[in-house]
This record gives sequence, structure tokens and C-alpha cells, in this order.
Amino acid sequence: VQLQASGGGLVQTGGSLRLSCAASGRTVTMGWFRQAPGKEREFVAAISRSGTSITYSDSAKGRFTISRDSAKNTVYLRMNSLKPEDTAVYYCAADVGNPLRIGVMVHDYPYWGQGTLVTVSS
Repeated sequence: VQLQASGGGLVQTGGSLRLSCAASGRTVTMGWFRQAPGKEREFVAAISRSGTSITYSDSAKGRFTISRDSAKNTVYLRMNSLKPEDTAVYYCAADVGNPLRIGVMVHDYPYWGQGTLVTVSS
């Protein structure tokens, strides 16, 4: 499985961005994580293969929306009301295991994209 993330950039506080992650190969759960400078990689959102099960981190709830297009094998992360603390490299990740499990830990995902930088200016 190979993952290609895109859509990052520079945006002002309160702005929006949509990240995309195109996958080659079969995927089950797909997720987004982020890593700010000097911090651990943290969970943002994940979505099941069918799209019916979705999980968000507390910081993402109400502002971010994860979705997927199974026909394109692509997952999206729509981010609204962005804050400076959302500045990070955002990584997409994929799991090919249990379709009933929505992982929220880094070690739940064996496949990772290269990351896309999101910078929110104040």
C-alpha cells in the first residue's frame, strides 16, 4: 500500500484547508495524524472502509471532517476554523486488518504517507 498526501499550505487563523490522501492498494481503515515540531505524532481522525464509522480527536471534533471516496481510494480531511495550534505536518495512514477496528494509535497503522505541512498564521 502506498499513500500520497497533498493539500497542505499556509492559511490564516479561521481559514480552511482540505487535505487529500490517495491510496494504491487495498485499504480498510484510513486515518489522519499530525506532528507539530518537538511533539509526538497524534491522532486526528479515522474512517472505516465503508465510511460508516468515524472517530475524531477532541481537538478535531466540530472543526474537521474526514471522508473517503472508495471509488478513488482516497480519503479527505476538511479542516475549518483553523488555529495556530493546528500547525503541523499531517500524515495519512492506512490499516489493512480488522474492518471493525478504528485505530487511534500510531502503531495501529502499518502504512503511512509522506506528510503534508499545514501552517496556520496568527
